[in-house]
Amino acid sequence: MDLSTMIGLLAGFGSIIIGFILEGGTVSSLGGVSAAIIVFGGTAGAIITSFPLSDLKKLPQWFRIAFTSQTFGTAEAYETLVRFAEKARREGLLSLEQELETVTDRFTHQGMQLVIDGTDPEITREILESNIAVLEKRHKVGISVFESAGGYGPTMGIIGTVMGLVMVLGNLSDPEALSHSIAAAFLATLYGVASANLLWLPIATKLKMKDKAEVSAMEMVLDGILSIQAGQNPSILKEKLKTHIGISSEKNEDSEVTPRRAAVSESR
Repeated sequence: MDLSTMIGLLAGFGSIIIGFILEGGTVSSLGGVSAAIIVFGGTAGAIITSFPLSDLKKLPQWFRIAFTSQTFGTAEAYETLVRFAEKARREGLLSLEQELETVTDRFTHQGMQLVIDGTDPEITREILESNIAVLEKRHKVGISVFESAGGYGPTMGIIGTVMGLVMVLGNLSDPEALSHSIAAAFLATLYGVASANLLWLPIATKLKMKDKAEVSAMEMVLDGILSIQAGQNPSILKEKLKTHIGISSEKNEDSEVTPRRAAVSESR
């Protein structure tokens, strides 16, 4: 599990509930079935209207990415690229063909295969950069879904509150139930604002951070592959890749990055 996501959600919702209780409220008074239906059902309807079903089928996958730690394997990629650079320096690029069988990451495998096949460096760059661009475009869809939910949620909350107040004003003949009805009406606003700022928008931000981390890992591989193709000294290659590792580590500090790369292929 991604601990920062879980801790953040528990801290956010827990703070609201605890604060409400300290002010004299009760947990049961925060429950409102009709308000929940209006806010979450309305938000879901707006999202379904906004995005094609082919994209929304990936919703469970996006939640899984947000709530689980992703490993982008920059350390393992570093070791692999350095090993390839040293071998290519000694024995030539064609000697890497057998080593390539041990590479499980599709992006690294594709790039090194292009190098071994003698592809022009500019074409190699274009192909790999195109792969990165496609990945970013695919990730942006998931980010947009949660950002849109964060925008629709508060609006649906206001709609639910207005509907509740309309019912209250239409039934002023029962003063005893008036205060309860008003409180129930404002629950919709609470649900809408809280869900947007504690759930939907934070998840969108988490997906953005993981997108940047994965792209950073792929850019490191791209830089390493092009350096190997250019025949650069392995020592220079090491210094180049170390810079990428530092950037990737900073971006993944909250995501518990470990030196494994298998999850990159899964997330792609």
